[in-house]
Amino acid sequence: EVQLVESGGGLVQAGGSLRLSCAASGFTFDDYAIGWFRQAPGKEREGVSYISNSDGTTYHAASVKGRFTISSDKAKNTVYLQMNSLNTEDTAVYYCTAVVVEGSPLDGNMWSDPDVYAYWGQGTQVTVSS
Repeated sequence: EVQLVESGGGLVQAGGSLRLSCAASGFTFDDYAIGWFRQAPGKEREGVSYISNSDGTTYHAASVKGRFTISSDKAKNTVYLQMNSLNTEDTAVYYCTAVVVEGSPLDGNMWSDPDVYAYWGQGTQVTVSS
């Protein structure tokens, strides 16, 4: 059974940092890419960051570039999203998601389309106060 379990969300003041974790199980980690998406109330789900465990490719949304860093620990089957310089617009539920990319890498446009992903976690709330 595929499982993606997010953790690390919470309440933080503007300018602060949080690190989200996505623990994966039930599939061959190296064959998959992990994406982080977020959804704020009344808004569409938005792609935040992506990392391919197959070739190490990463992507970030323009709104988080330079503030967020995505990394993967293959020994722990866990992907991290380090979020720095948080602001109130980062408030959302954050989801991790997975898609097989071995032999079929995602390009710079596809990675942010939620429809290409097969598996989703339950989400973790991030709230940034002003």
